[in-house]
Amino acid sequence: MPTAPAEAPAPAPVPVPAAAAQAPAAPAARPAGGLGSRWTALAVLSTGMLMTVLDGSIVTVAMPAIQQDLGFSPAGLSWVVNAYLIAFGSLLLLAGRLGDLIGHKRMFLAGTAVFTGASLLAGFAGSPELLIAARFLQGVGSAMASAVSLGILINLFTEPRERARAIAVFSFTGAAGASLGQVLGGVLTDALDWHWIFFINLPIGLTALLLALPSLPKGRGLGLGAGADVLGAVLVSTGLMLGIYTVVKVEQYGWTSAHTLGLGALSLALLAAFTVRQAKARTPLVPLRIFRSRTVVGANLVQMLMIAALFSFQILVALYLQKVLGYGAAATGLAMLPAAVVIGVTSLGISTRLISRFGGRTVLLTGLVLLLGGQLLLTRLPVHADYVTDLLPVMLLAAGFGLALPALTGLAMSGAGAEDAGLASGLFNTTQQIGMALGVAVLSTLAASRTESLTRAGHSTAEALTGGYHVAFGIGSGLLLLAVALAATLLRPGRPA
Repeated sequence: MPTAPAEAPAPAPVPVPAAAAQAPAAPAARPAGGLGSRWTALAVLSTGMLMTVLDGSIVTVAMPAIQQDLGFSPAGLSWVVNAYLIAFGSLLLLAGRLGDLIGHKRMFLAGTAVFTGASLLAGFAGSPELLIAARFLQGVGSAMASAVSLGILINLFTEPRERARAIAVFSFTGAAGASLGQVLGGVLTDALDWHWIFFINLPIGLTALLLALPSLPKGRGLGLGAGADVLGAVLVSTGLMLGIYTVVKVEQYGWTSAHTLGLGALSLALLAAFTVRQAKARTPLVPLRIFRSRTVVGANLVQMLMIAALFSFQILVALYLQKVLGYGAAATGLAMLPAAVVIGVTSLGISTRLISRFGGRTVLLTGLVLLLGGQLLLTRLPVHADYVTDLLPVMLLAAGFGLALPALTGLAMSGAGAEDAGLASGLFNTTQQIGMALGVAVLSTLAASRTESLTRAGHSTAEALTGGYHVAFGIGSGLLLLAVALAATLLRPGRPA
């Protein structure tokens, strides 16, 4: 049994879907039929994102079964997640801009169709190469669909209280769906086999497509004649893809290797060239005026830190349950279920009312403090833990995510003007993927290093693994503490809606 905790890396994005960064898109027309049709459209968007989020988290519990069945090496197994992460994170901005040009509805339908077809291919995969290729295609489809989802939502719900409710529903899909995916992944893997974690996307994807046709607004988009910054798109997509690839390979090559430093420098150079290009382009992909908003910058920084820290909860707790406590896949998923429940309750039943009464900044800080408490408890996990006393309190404190995510989403969007709604949401989702990649590299590398040193010192496998997880949980606590500090200083106090 490998001792490196990173054998099952972070899931694909938990997402808060986003429209792309770009010049203002033509407003989306509301679907005919009034409020009911708008809420139907919200259900479609949430269903599409649920499929994406479930696919990200459902894979993590099934990793050992996939490795055994297809003969993945420990390093090769990480690409079941990394292929998805690289495609998704690097193509968001480009997909969003294309969505503005050809229409948000068309982009959502195309992305959902690509993702659903790639899920079918992944389910039938009989070799590591085919599964990795299918996962890359899933990332492409996810980027296409999620890049425009939040932009559609913002255009449909313009009244502040309705918009807050819609964002709460949307955030619940991302927050609770990730935890529910682990439950479903464990049950499907034990009851059937790992292939079904991908086949489950087929009915969800087809349902989303059928409902999207009549319910989503029929906006035509700006038209291809409006122009796209092709050079900027190439620079940012290549730079992000190379950067995420470099980060997820740090565990193999190390932080100071020529591979990491060389590719990292090239990625930074490409992104710097992209920034210069945006200052000069006639139709920039990311107008630099968005960075004048302290709220937008602060919300993105806080999100990146929060997502990076929560890697240790979602992934390393699952590994601890299986590799240290000996839980099976289904038992691991059920053990994580309380987290999904409390996240769902706070996202749907509590967060909107609290944000309306106290403001997004206060609710965000409360959520971050709860998450910090959970991380600190994880740093004290024993080798022979009792679930009720040692783990259940952590699961309940995950309610902080159900508070923090809707508040953070609202702050990120409110910090930009109406003409920059797509731009703000595109940045929000892109920084989410950067946080995920950093969490994969930093936390898993440090945990693996500590595990190896403890193993060499003569500790048992369980003791060495637990010690490695403690390091990751401690680093995660530090990231959340920094997120609290940034939220308190950079984000302006929000007035209740």
